[in-house]
Amino acid sequence: MTQTPTKQPPQPPKQARAHFVVPAKHPMVTVLGSGDALLRVIERAFPTVDIHVRGNEISVAGDATEVALVQRLFDEMMLVLRTGQPLTEDAVERSVAMLRADGTAGAETPAQVLTQNILSSRGRTIRPKTLNQKRYVDAIDTHTIVFGIGPAGTGKTYLAMAKAVQALQSKQVNRIILTRPAVEAGERLGFLPGTLYEKIDPYLRPLYDALHDMLDPDSIPRLMAAGTIEVAPLAYMRGRTLNDAFIILDEAQNTSAEQMKMFLTRLGFESKIVVTGDVTQVDLPSGTKSGLRQVQDILSDLEDVHFARLTSADVVRHKLVGRIVDAYEAYDNAQAEENAGGTSSARNGNGSRPKRK
Repeated sequence: MTQTPTKQPPQPPKQARAHFVVPAKHPMVTVLGSGDALLRVIERAFPTVDIHVRGNEISVAGDATEVALVQRLFDEMMLVLRTGQPLTEDAVERSVAMLRADGTAGAETPAQVLTQNILSSRGRTIRPKTLNQKRYVDAIDTHTIVFGIGPAGTGKTYLAMAKAVQALQSKQVNRIILTRPAVEAGERLGFLPGTLYEKIDPYLRPLYDALHDMLDPDSIPRLMAAGTIEVAPLAYMRGRTLNDAFIILDEAQNTSAEQMKMFLTRLGFESKIVVTGDVTQVDLPSGTKSGLRQVQDILSDLEDVHFARLTSADVVRHKLVGRIVDAYEAYDNAQAEENAGGTSSARNGNGSRPKRK
């Protein structure tokens, strides 16, 4: 007689406990946040874990995997506090995301990401806030040409500008050149009022704004008059060789293939190029191929060229911006699938289109 094996009931998750003491040099408010705001962030991130605080002692109980993550999180928080940098709710949330996504041996830790200083100016320090941002910044240090590709709000241009100012201040380069194609959604320069400078200025204004965050505003006109900082439309780059410079091409999705080639071949000795753009927001006329899209196929295997890709998880603006990016991406994917299905259904089984009656 064949005996049917008895179905084993699912095993409950392994439980664990952890206990650690916050060093006396770190007041508990720096660990838990004002009004326990940081503690509430951790509790929301680990809803199945019980966290209890008594004095400067923290105890954790629950699923073994989750408890281990909470313990790692507090260890990382201690490392950040040790540098004198305060913790924010955003920093804790990003630390949790990094720890949950950590599947790569030797991956950077949250403390390594959050304590990497790029530039300090007027009482504030510019740092990467996500793992991809740190890798983007590190790539700028180690490669001659870096492409930062990702959606709005991921810090592509801002971090590149910070690295440019850092390079200028440390005398790695003699000048900074910032450029953009003069193309925007539905607008052309000829239809805008004013002189050529007044027509161009709105396109370059975001670059000026970033400069004002990183340098003494009074010094910027002097540096621009001396040619140490140049902000110009992409068309002004033609025919030049740019030596000893940190060159940033922003909004590169709006370059044509020819413009991208022209720009990249301006590279001179002891110079560095960073190209930033969002390939989902191309404003070129219909039928014109984006140079940023094409260059990924052309230069992907070239030595000393790096493509850094950022995602909605790297958005450092309002949290809603990341969700908006994801919603548009889901919509575009659904539209692509629908169009593909419509094309298939419009054909006969042998691949030919049905005959008209």
